[in-house]
Amino acid sequence: MKPFHWAALALASVASPALAGPPFLTDDPFPTDRGHWEIYAFASGDGHRSTIDADAGLDVNYGPIADVQLTATLPLSFSREPSGRWRSGSGDVELGIKYRFVNDETRGISVAIFPRAILPTSSLSSGGKARLLLPLWVGKDFAGGTSLFSGGGFEVNPGPGNRDFWQAGFAATHDFSEDLSLGTELTRQGADVVHGTGQTSAGIGGIIKLGGPGSLLVSGGPTWADHQTGYHFYTALGLNF
Repeated sequence: MKPFHWAALALASVASPALAGPPFLTDDPFPTDRGHWEIYAFASGDGHRSTIDADAGLDVNYGPIADVQLTATLPLSFSREPSGRWRSGSGDVELGIKYRFVNDETRGISVAIFPRAILPTSSLSSGGKARLLLPLWVGKDFAGGTSLFSGGGFEVNPGPGNRDFWQAGFAATHDFSEDLSLGTELTRQGADVVHGTGQTSAGIGGIIKLGGPGSLLVSGGPTWADHQTGYHFYTALGLNF
């Protein structure tokens, strides 16, 4: 699928939300802890009226060393066309490496890069080419459980009719207890096709710890593009061990 994509409007051209710090579209600079795994069995998508594009699959993260995270997103894709016809197949595999090069624990500031390669493995599209996202993410933790994270990057989006584009996001979260975190975000992305338009999304989300290594993650909200209002959503069962 393509994030924020509905009907015939092609948007972000990635297998899962390009800006993605689960459950948000906006990513964060905090890598998986060294020697630990974060695995999300997720479903995400976006739509407009009766049209929907969605992915379901696994988002696997591992911390091999301090301040480094390896990521692989392995999706199946689903789409519902305006006619009501459903299509399904393999999605675009995404591989990434997050590297946090600033980790100031005294001031609660982190900065990371998170380059991602999106491979043209989808069975629902033909003639695709590998794409590359080059983002920078900044985060700030405050006493009391509030966190801010923001950033964005440039996506190299080759192919006939496509164009490279910028995207950015800002999110704020607060830990209301050891088991509940809620947040909100705002994202913006430029057009990824010739003669296309940019889009803006807003959303709210939360993480509920279920006990042990499990968590429930949810988010969603409206998306505005081309004088139309659509929606986006994300839900996942996360395991951290």
